[in-house]
Parts: sequence; structure tokens; C-alpha cells
Amino acid sequence: MGASVSYKLKNSIQGALAGGGDPATSPLYVFGPFLSLIVAAGVANVTFGASIWMAVFTVVTVSATYRYVMKWVTDGSGGSGLSEEEFGSWAVKVNAAVTVIEYTLTFLVSMAALVTFIADRVPALNSNIGFISTRTLLAIVLSIVVAFAVNRGPKVSSQFFGPATALILGFLWLMVFAVIAQRGLHLPSFNLKAFDSEHLHFTLGGFARILALMTGIEIFANLVAAYEGSAAQRSQRAFGSMIIVMGTTVVTMLVVGPAIFDLSNPLDTSKSVFTQTMDALLPPWLSYVGTLIGIAVLLSAAAAATQGIQNLALGLRARHYIPAKWGKRNQYDVPGVPAWGQVGVIIVAFMLFGTHEETYLALYAAGVFILLSMTGWSACKRFSRYFMKQKSVENFVGILVTVFSATCASFATFIIFEERFKEGAWSYFLMVPALYFFFDYYRKRLGPPPESVDVRLSITMSASQLNLSQSQNKTNYRIDKILVPLSGSINPEVAFHSALKIANKVGAEICPVSIESVDNKKGVDVAKYLASLKDQWSSDEFIINPITRKGDRATELVDLCVNGGFDLICISSSNMKSADKLIRNPFVYQIVYATTPPLLFYRPTDRWSSRSTEFKNILVPLDGSAVAEQVLPYVTAWASQYNSEITLLSIPEQQGDVEHTKKLNEYLNKIKSEYFEGVNVTCVVDGSGPARTILHYSQEGTFDLIAMVSHGRGGLDRQGYVRLGSVTETIMSESDVPLLFISAVKG
Repeated sequence: MGASVSYKLKNSIQGALAGGGDPATSPLYVFGPFLSLIVAAGVANVTFGASIWMAVFTVVTVSATYRYVMKWVTDGSGGSGLSEEEFGSWAVKVNAAVTVIEYTLTFLVSMAALVTFIADRVPALNSNIGFISTRTLLAIVLSIVVAFAVNRGPKVSSQFFGPATALILGFLWLMVFAVIAQRGLHLPSFNLKAFDSEHLHFTLGGFARILALMTGIEIFANLVAAYEGSAAQRSQRAFGSMIIVMGTTVVTMLVVGPAIFDLSNPLDTSKSVFTQTMDALLPPWLSYVGTLIGIAVLLSAAAAATQGIQNLALGLRARHYIPAKWGKRNQYDVPGVPAWGQVGVIIVAFMLFGTHEETYLALYAAGVFILLSMTGWSACKRFSRYFMKQKSVENFVGILVTVFSATCASFATFIIFEERFKEGAWSYFLMVPALYFFFDYYRKRLGPPPESVDVRLSITMSASQLNLSQSQNKTNYRIDKILVPLSGSINPEVAFHSALKIANKVGAEICPVSIESVDNKKGVDVAKYLASLKDQWSSDEFIINPITRKGDRATELVDLCVNGGFDLICISSSNMKSADKLIRNPFVYQIVYATTPPLLFYRPTDRWSSRSTEFKNILVPLDGSAVAEQVLPYVTAWASQYNSEITLLSIPEQQGDVEHTKKLNEYLNKIKSEYFEGVNVTCVVDGSGPARTILHYSQEGTFDLIAMVSHGRGGLDRQGYVRLGSVTETIMSESDVPLLFISAVKG
């Protein structure tokens, strides 16, 4: 039996196909604005080669830095994560803000270039349908299709878009060989006159326009988390993917670029320069095939941008910069909200500003070099710290490489903003602060990120024995007094009958409680109801002591839960089909949040197991945190009383990470050997997505109880804002198996 497992990228080629659509497509559209500038100015013969070589040189230096980034940051946050670790939260907020903008612009440019490619062959696309252009309508429809496909997970998107990326990589190499076969190998010339006072402005302007080809580099850093294997293997495979794609792009720029310059007319607006070059070099049928491949891969580039947003959301959620639901994984193990949010922005932009890629290119290249500069200087700072601790050759070389790379990226950033400020780059001074304050707001509300699971597991494994805090050391936990909130309806009585069985077993006192509203006249009815329960179910084995109160139901019940001296609260509630309904139910919600004794929770459904438990087979999810371990004393008490079998379940953060899975197995077995004595305990490390895996096990197995805490790793610091952990909330609202709920406390 196993939970559903998300698809993981297995090697560098798969990663290149899954995430390489963006940089692989850059030759399709960067030459148009570049050549339009220098040809119209009459300086192309002097500046063309210098701009190309400067861009290639920048690609190489930045790629070298990203090898280190991929080794250091493996949670999908890429340069944002490194910036936070080296410069603090202000840096990651700026970095994340620019990254969000950049991925959105990547989508915009890719989709705009796509409809341009189609319009090259179907001129009627430039007409209107009513008040909206056909280009815009097509772009909107295709954007929705991309988001839908990406939200079905990496496997679907790689199957859908991976072949397109493979085709464009193959087609670019076909163009390279076609150029060499027909024209010979002629690399761009490097003319020093390009840097004199007459030409420098155009050389740098062309350089700024070509640099849009680098916007895809960060995607490979974000994709590290999507590979299977250890952290080292994932980073190596991600770097290999980047080399495959960026290497192809660089070769195309150097070999095919001069042919585009010679064979196309950038002033002819009826066809893009790349289509003109295909028509000149290839047979007509093959040129049309190239158009179809271009269309498919531009869809792939848009998909890669959406995948980048998804992976970034996971990293930002883990670091508490966005609400948990924005990074919550769907049934396909990817966060769905970011993709639809991005597409919403895309649709608005197309409606307001049109679908010509030149509209967005000004912003497109500007943002990426802010990111690359910050990432470069963050890497430089890290190597400097390493060198201060250990003056090794590796660390010294790392400093040289990253300083050089960061300097190149910073220079490029200055050039781009100087060249394209009036064309749209100015808007970063509005958008970045807005997103910065958004991230800052949620970081303050959610608190600092939790301790790394791997760090905590390493500490636990190295300790001579488990070190439980005082809040966990309740080994003598007994059930002497049980509170059962009742309303007179059928569903709450499910909890009452459960309390009867427990009281009969341990001899506890049962206190059924019902609250009379201040503004009604039904106090006598409430008293009669509770009295009838006492008369019907009284036993020599236990006492039934009804409680009636007058006032607000939730307020009075919360007061009893907190201050009544109860050892257990039994409660049941129906109509909780979603977490939203749980939050809108103030009665259950306030008790769940405020109660300090353990709470036995039922959500009665048509499934009989939802209304009863014998405590014989208990599922205990543990996430490696000390907070989650607070459930253990209570589970031990239940197991000793009912001779229960226990399954300890941990869900890996990264499916396929062998080292992490091994640590979790060792951790669970240590708990088994040191904490449970004479109890049948099974340890399981499996699944993908905590809530989904727990629900899968509870529904498919023989478990009759789930035991867990209110908040998982890092949740206690944000209780004032996040009332329940998102996993706990999902289990309470969807599980058919009763839940033993422990309010987490700070140790």
C-alpha cells in the first residue's frame, strides 16, 4: 500500500526538456529588435559581432556562478533562497519580487512571439473579432490551456511540452548545420570600433536587447527540487540541463546569428527575421515545419515560466513569504493557485497592451539582470565566508569566478536600465516595492521559517536518546474526566457514545454539556435532554455529570475546555466537506483552536468507520519536528490501554531524495525503540504531500484513529494568524477516520 507519488525528473535531458523551453526559444525573437536598432542606424556592420560576443561571454560567466547556486540551494527557491541566506530577508523579498515579474514577462513574451510566428504564416490573424483582435483572443485561449496542462503536474507538462523543446533543440542544430553546409562556418567578427564614441551606444543597445536570451537561467535553479536523487545529484542534473539548453542557444547565436543578419530584412514587418532566414535556408516544407516547432516550443517556454512560478511558490511558502494556500500542492503535487494567478495577469496585460513581443521586451531583460546581479554577489559573499574559514584553492577560485560573474551581471544591469528606462524599465521601481511589501507583510504575519527537517533529524540521530520537552513528558496521562458538547441533534451524540465506551473502559466521569442561549426560553428542554441521557446511560462503572450553562455557545464551551480541568474532549461535527466550512463553523473552530486537553474529533459520514473507533490501529504522522512529537505520550497511553497497533508515518519533503528518506527511517525507528515498549509499531516513510498521503493511508488502510498535533513544523510561532496547520485543517475537514487532536504548545 502506498500513497500517490509525484513524478520526478530523472536526468539532465528530462530537465532540459521540461524547463528549457524559454532560453531555447530566444533565438526566435531576440534578433528582431536587435537588428531593427542597428540596421536602421546604419551601424550593423561594426556593432553586430561585438554585441553577440558580449552576450555569449555574459552567459558563460553567469552559468559558472549558477553551478554553485544549484549546489547550495536545493529547495526550489534558487537565487532567492541564496540571497536570503547571505543578505537577509530584504534581499529575498527583492529577489522574489523581480522573479515573479520576470516569470510573468517570460510568459508574455513567449506567447506574444508565438502569435507572431503564427501570423507569419496566417496574416488574417492580424484582423479583429468585434472589439478584440484575433491575436489577443488566440493568446488568451492558449494561455489558459498552458496553465491547465502545467497544473496537472510535471509528468503531464513534460509529456506535453518536453517533445516541443526537444524538437526546437534539434531544429536549432539543424539550422546550425544548414548554415555551415550552405555558407561555411563564419562566426561574428569582433570589431574594436564598436566601442568608440560613434558606435558604443548602439553596441550596448544591441547587447541589452540580446540579453533577453538569459531569462531562462533561473528556471534551472528552481527546477533543482523537481529531480529525483540526493541533493548533490539533483543539483548536478539541473546544471547538466542548463548546459544542454544554454549551450545550444549560444551556438545558435554564434553560427546562425550571422546568417540571420545577412539573409533577413528587419525593416520588413510582415515576417519575423527568423522566419525570413528559415525561408532562405530551408526547403519550403521544412521551413513550415520549423514554424510549427517554433509555435510548440513557445508554448513550452510559457509552460516553463509557469512551472517556475510554481516552484518559486513552494520555496516562498517554506520560507513564510506567502500564504500557505498559495503554495499548497494539488492532487498532482504542484501548487495550482500561482499558475491561475499568473494567467489572470497575462490576460489583463494582453487585453490592455496587445500581443506584440516588442511591447514586453523592455521589461523582459531588465528584471533578469537584477536577479543575476543579486545572485552573483550572494555567491561571492558565501565564498568569501568559506575562504575566511578555510583558505583553500577551491574557495579562492570560487571568489574570483563569482566576483567576475557578478561584475558582468551588474554592468549588464546598468546598461539595460540606461538603454530601456523610458521603454518600460522604469516600472520596476513601482512593481518591485509593491511586491516587496506584500512579502514583508506575510513574513511578519507568518513568522520565521521552521527549522530544517534535515538539521533537526541530524541532531536527533546524534543524541544519545530522544530529548522530549516538558510539554511532552506526560507519560502518566490518564482520562478521569471527559467533556462532551451536545446540542440535542443526532451528530453530536456520536461523540457521546464514544465517550461512554471510553468511560466504561477507564472509569472516567462524563460531563455532557449544553449551552442555553441567553435570548431563548428552552432551558427546561436542555435540562430534560441531559437528564434523559443520564438516566438512560448511567452505570456503576462511571459517572454522568451533566452541565448546563447560559450564554454564547462558543464562548462558554471554550471556557470549559480551557478551564474545566478535563482530560479529554469528545466532539463531532458534520457538514465539513472543505476547510472553508470548518473555518466558517465558529463552534467547532474555536474549540479546536483553544482547547488544551486532547480532543477526540468525529466527522460523521455514511462510512461507518467515521462514527466509531476501537483505538486498535492508530496512524501517527510525524514530520521530524519536536512539535509533532507532542502527540507521542497520548498515543502511548491509548496503546497501553487498548493494546493498539501503531503506524508511524513520515512523508519526505522531496520524493526520491535517498539521503532524506534514510534519515526519516532512522528517526522513526529511534522513536520506535526508545519511546514505545511492548507495543506493535510499524515505521513507514512514503508518499508525496502530507495531507494527501495521510488521507490516502486512512482511507485505504485499516486505521480507526489518526493522532496528530494542531500545528506542524514551525507552526507555533504563527498561531495567532494561522489558527490550524494546513495539514491538520485538511484532515479534519476530509477524513472519515476519527482524529485524536493534540493542541501543540511551546516547549
